[in-house]
Amino acid sequence: MDKDSQGLLDSSLMASGTASRSEDEESLAGQKRASSQALGTIPKRRSSSRFIKRKKFDDELVESSLAKSSTRAKGASGVEPGRCSGSEPSSSEKKKVSKAPSTPVPPSPAPTPGITKRVKKSKQPLQVTKDLGRWKPADDLLLINAVLQTNDLTSVHLGVKFSCRFTLREVQERWYALLYDPVISKLACQAMRQLHPEAIAAIQSKALFSKAEEQLLSRVGSTSQPTLETFQDLLHRHPDAFYLARTAKALQAHWQLMKQYYLLEDQTVQPLPKGDQVLNFSDAEDLIDDSKLKDMRDEVLEHELTVADRRQKREIRQLEQELHKWQVLVDSITGMSSPDFDNQTLAVLRGRMVRYLMRSREITLGRATKDNQIDVDLSLEGPAWKISRKQGVIKLKNNGDFFIANEGRRPIYIDGRPVLCGSKWRLSNNSVVEIASLRFVFLINQDLIALIRAEAAKITPQ
Repeated sequence: MDKDSQGLLDSSLMASGTASRSEDEESLAGQKRASSQALGTIPKRRSSSRFIKRKKFDDELVESSLAKSSTRAKGASGVEPGRCSGSEPSSSEKKKVSKAPSTPVPPSPAPTPGITKRVKKSKQPLQVTKDLGRWKPADDLLLINAVLQTNDLTSVHLGVKFSCRFTLREVQERWYALLYDPVISKLACQAMRQLHPEAIAAIQSKALFSKAEEQLLSRVGSTSQPTLETFQDLLHRHPDAFYLARTAKALQAHWQLMKQYYLLEDQTVQPLPKGDQVLNFSDAEDLIDDSKLKDMRDEVLEHELTVADRRQKREIRQLEQELHKWQVLVDSITGMSSPDFDNQTLAVLRGRMVRYLMRSREITLGRATKDNQIDVDLSLEGPAWKISRKQGVIKLKNNGDFFIANEGRRPIYIDGRPVLCGSKWRLSNNSVVEIASLRFVFLINQDLIALIRAEAAKITPQ
C-alpha cells in the first residue's frame, strides 16, 4: 500500500509540475505579446499562403458544427462565440487566428436572396412588352369598342381599320391578352388613359354598328327622304340602343350605305334568272346593237393629236431646210484605206473611227453643243472635253492651198509643229493634224483641186 501511495504522489507531483510549467510558458508568451503590442510591432510568423485541405477528425467535426451554430446565434450581436470547454483549438483554427489583422475589417454585405428575386421580377415585364410595339393604344380602344358592339372577332377583323394590317389570329391573341394577361392589360389601360380627348372621340366615332342599330335604321323607308332631324329623333327615342358617340350625321351616312346595298326592310334584291342557262357578259355583249351606240368624240384628245402632228411636221421641215447647209458628211470606216473622192469632195479629214468630208471652201472644227452647231464635231472621234467649242477653221484659197486657223485655247499640232491661238498654217496632202490627243490625216482630192486651179488661172488673165 505504501508503494502504491508513493507512486500516486509522484505522478501527481509530475502532473502539477507540468501544469505549472505550461502556465509559466503561457504567462511568458502573454508578456511577449503585450510588449509587442505596446511597441506596435507584431512578430512575423512564417506560414504558407496555400490552404492545405485535410480530413477532419471526429472531435474537430463536432467543434466546427458547434462553432457554426454559435456564430449563427450570435452573429447579429457581433460578439465572438466562445469555444467549448475542454476542447483545444485545431491547427487550422490557430492559423486563421494568427493570419487575422489587428484592425477590424467591416464584413462585406452579402446579397440577400430577396433582392435577386426582386431584380428578376422587374425584368419580367420588359420581356412581356417586347413584342407589343405593333399594337397602339388607339388600336386597343378600337378593338374594345368593336367587340362590345358586335361580339364577334371575325367581324372586327373585317370591319375595323387598325393602324397596321393584323391577321385574325393576331386580333384574337390580342383580345385574349387584354382579358387574361394582367401585365398587358395594365399597360394597355395606362396607355389608353393618356390618349387625347379628341383622339378618343375620333376613335369612338369609328365604332362598328351593332345588329340592333342596323335593325332600327332599316325601318326608315328607302323611298322617303329622311333629314338630319329624322335621325336625331331616332336617337332621342332609342338612347339605349345606339352607341354613345353616334350622331345624326353618322346615322344618315350609314343609312345611305345600307340603302346602296339593298339592306333596308322595304328593299328586295332581284333573284337570279331560273333555268340552267345564266346570261353571262359575252352573251349580253352580243345582244347590244353597235349601230345604236353613239360615237362620243373626245375633243381634248383630238386637239392634242393635232398639236403633236403640227410639231412633228415643223421639225421635219426644218431638217429638210438644213440639208443643203450640211457641208460635211461623217462616214464610219473600219480600215486605213484611202478614201474614194467624188466630184464634190475637196478634202477628207480622216481619223481612227470616222472621216469628215470637206465639200465647201470653209469648215469649222470643234465640239458641238446644244447652243453651238459646227460643221465638224470632233467628239465623234473620241474624248473631246479638252477641245473648244470652236477650235479652228479650214479654208481653201483660190490658188488651191488649204490653211488652218486656230481659234481655240489649246494649240493645234500640224506635223508636230504647234499652231497657237490666232495663228495659221498651210495644210498639205497627208498632213497629220493633232488636236487634244486626237489625230487626223488631211487628204486632198488632187484632181478636183487641179481643176479649180485651172479655172482660177483662166479667170485671172481676163
